Amino acid sequence: MEKIKFQSPDGTEEEFYVEEQTRIGGISYLLVSDSPADEAEAYILKDVSSEASPEACYEMVEDEEELKAVYKVFEQMLEDVNLEM
Repeated sequence: MEKIKFQSPDGTEEEFYVEEQTRIGGISYLLVSDSPADEAEAYILKDVSSEASPEACYEMVEDEEELKAVYKVFEQMLEDVNLEM
């Protein structure tokens, strides 16, 4: 499982474990967790960077409808993992 660092707008760094990734409607999404343990908190991140940008810029998905739709995709991809919203 890949571990990546994210820098928050206030400059602090957070590390997440990438559980899965997908592309829906031309937008990249990551399912990340805060720990490799079974009881980890999971988050869905959305790439909001421009295509011309050399680095990806991810934000947590906050729109409820978008979150539900992407959650269903990750749930199907990870049949053996118990995801809870």
